[in-house]
This record gives sequence, structure tokens and C-alpha cells, in this order.
Amino acid sequence: MEIINNYYESMFIVDVTAGEDAVKASVEKFVGIINNAAETVYEVNEWGKRRLAYPINDKPEGYYVVVTFKAQPDFPAEFERLCMIDENILRSMVIRLESEPSVKAAETVVEETPVATEAPAADAE
Repeated sequence: MEIINNYYESMFIVDVTAGEDAVKASVEKFVGIINNAAETVYEVNEWGKRRLAYPINDKPEGYYVVVTFKAQPDFPAEFERLCMIDENILRSMVIRLESEPSVKAAETVVEETPVATEAPAADAE
């Protein structure tokens, strides 16, 4: 029997023509929806305002947000439905991840410091 993972990643693009306050409100609204429904939110990345590959509804730019989370299997369809209803969301997509996402903030990368080696002594002449 196949084990179904409930790990998802959602990306949505917010319309920036309405102004910064409207963008911030839309981002807070949809991240809040995910926070309320998800069992765990692993990461919220706001990529910010970027140029679109092609115009969507005659708009050349959008504000990108990527959220990684764990939720019940019926939530992604409901989230996509809510995104399609909202006029401030230009595009949205939810994908199921094959494995549990790693938390980048919790990972610590320790850089190795080079061990100081003794320099050959200069001959005093």
C-alpha cells in the first residue's frame, strides 16, 4: 500500500497594480488561510515583486509568495478555489511534495576554519 504524504508547496502571484497595502493585505490573507488550515507551516518565502515571463491580464509584474506546509488532502483544492475567486491573485499553484520538506532556518551550516599552519621560519641573515 502506498503511503500518501500530505506535504505541499503553494506559489501564488499577487497583483501589484493595486498598491503596496493591497499586496500586503492579500499576502497576509492567504498565508493566514494556510496557517489556519495547515498542520505545520514549514516556510513562507516572499520573493517580492518580479517581472512576469508573459503578461497576465495585461499586467507585466506580480508579487510572488511561496509557502511550504503540511495539511489534510482536501485543503489544496479548497485553497486553489479561494485563489481563483480573489481578483488580486493573478496565478496560483499547489503541488504535493514527495518527501518532508527540510527547514532551512533550522539548519546551521558550520564553515570550517582553516587550521593555521606554521609558516617556515625565515632565515635571519
